[in-house]
Amino acid sequence: MRILYITDALAVWGGIERVLSNKMNYLVEHFGYDVYVITTNQGKHVAPYPLDSRIHARDLNIQFHHQYRYCGLKRILVYTKLNRLFLKRLKAAINEIEPDLMICIRMEFVGLIRKADKRIPLVYESHSMCNSYLYEKLSLLRRIRQYFDRRSVNRADCVVSLTNGDADDWRRYNDNVYVIPNLLNFNPLGKHSGLQSKNVIFVGRFSEQKDVWSLLSIWQLVHHRHPEWKLNVYGEGALKNNFLEVIKDEDLNIEVFPPTDEILDRYLECSLLIMTSRYEPFGLVLPEAMSCGLPVIAFDCPYGPGAIISDGHDGFLIGKYSKELFAERICQLIEDDSLRLYMGTNAVSSAKRYKSDSVMLQWKQLLERYSC
Repeated sequence: MRILYITDALAVWGGIERVLSNKMNYLVEHFGYDVYVITTNQGKHVAPYPLDSRIHARDLNIQFHHQYRYCGLKRILVYTKLNRLFLKRLKAAINEIEPDLMICIRMEFVGLIRKADKRIPLVYESHSMCNSYLYEKLSLLRRIRQYFDRRSVNRADCVVSLTNGDADDWRRYNDNVYVIPNLLNFNPLGKHSGLQSKNVIFVGRFSEQKDVWSLLSIWQLVHHRHPEWKLNVYGEGALKNNFLEVIKDEDLNIEVFPPTDEILDRYLECSLLIMTSRYEPFGLVLPEAMSCGLPVIAFDCPYGPGAIISDGHDGFLIGKYSKELFAERICQLIEDDSLRLYMGTNAVSSAKRYKSDSVMLQWKQLLERYSC
């Protein structure tokens, strides 16, 4: 089977990039599929995660981000011009590749892909929440654009969502919605943290979605009771400099690091992972950390954490975005070694749900159902 993935880029150390790379590698290595991936904005960026040499990668060099150099009507005109260029180059690439099935990763591409080709089955693989606009500060123009992008999803043959909650939202726009979680191709040697270090880890972008300001408020409460414990933060993003500016004059025992391809080793050096996202389509860092034996704590936000964490069993879910309760749960695990070890052991078992073989079998069944 010849599969064509279509996305914007494989250029940053992110969960989507990791999952997509692992998934394409698996399709080639285990199922013998012929896999192509088309990007629009890759440019000279090197893919952060390794790709099997048999995967055919091609960049259309559209550079959609150039539209943001302009405002108002000028931006709309540039965006329209880039869409036409994308449509022309994509149509030529599809005709050359002749895939049996196409998988689109970006919602805004679904309608354009259908204009380029109406014959080949199209799967929209959603890595963003259907209703994410409810939690984001968007301009009127972006809200209008996203509204029409969501409506275009009905032109895909099916939608694959990461959680049941998000799948219910997508069924307003497409009748054929399936739930397949992200795969976890991580910690193959089964290494586990001893949970004895006085380190807590946070992994994520410095963004409004990840709510790093709540992270800071929570850690201030924890630090007051346990100043000997350290918070290690791994990430990049628009709010990073602001975050560093705030913490530089406060003695909170927080250290900030750039993203790393050695995140497995960093998990093993810690005793707990925390996530403060306002919404989370999945939250790959949760099962990653759990596979290393770390208990995890997260706000019970839509929809990922609630689908992954069993409250009181392998971690804690914090309702109503209570920073005080979040800090209390961190302190509870800091102070209770036996509870920390109990949850860590359960976390390892819980993470096995996302092993590659199980998740990719679900993908194989779906792809064979919809392929030409």
